[in-house]
Amino acid sequence: MTTTGLLLAAGAGRRMGLPKALVHDEAGPWLPRSVRVLVDGGCPEVVVVLGAGADQAAPLLAGLPGVTVVRSADWSTGMGASLAAGLAALTGDAALVHLVDLPDVTAAVVARVLAAGDDAAALARASYDGRPGHPVLIGREHWEGVARSAVGDQGARAYLAAHEVALVECGDLATGADVDRR
Repeated sequence: MTTTGLLLAAGAGRRMGLPKALVHDEAGPWLPRSVRVLVDGGCPEVVVVLGAGADQAAPLLAGLPGVTVVRSADWSTGMGASLAAGLAALTGDAALVHLVDLPDVTAAVVARVLAAGDDAAALARASYDGRPGHPVLIGREHWEGVARSAVGDQGARAYLAAHEVALVECGDLATGADVDRR
């Protein structure tokens, strides 16, 4: 199975005070780190969706092999638009959707979720102590439905709630905590 990493990094980061693609901490910028997590976890190619701060963020990806940048024209309407733009740019059998603002998610989490599915019908997601989170593995058979249901900041939430999704426990590897504030 060919799985492409799909990194959503288009948000304005209003609570953070700067676009999510430009956030960094003591370990460095989150954007290239998130790409490396996907690659090291088993995604040979990564599509990065940018929006807010795209012109400043794109250079952070220079020199990273296998990265394609997609700009979401409607990023300000919410994660759904960025998810749909990313899915439209994909090829392959599946996408592993990850968010740039999950800095403690590691390549081991990515690898574990990837191991949960091996075809275009795959639908799985990381969970942290039983709480569903990211990354989410979405087989090609689901892309159209996910894109149709991706509205506002809901992303794939409604689609995933209406379908059987394999939960892959990763609480021993990370918290999966979404970091929205400094």
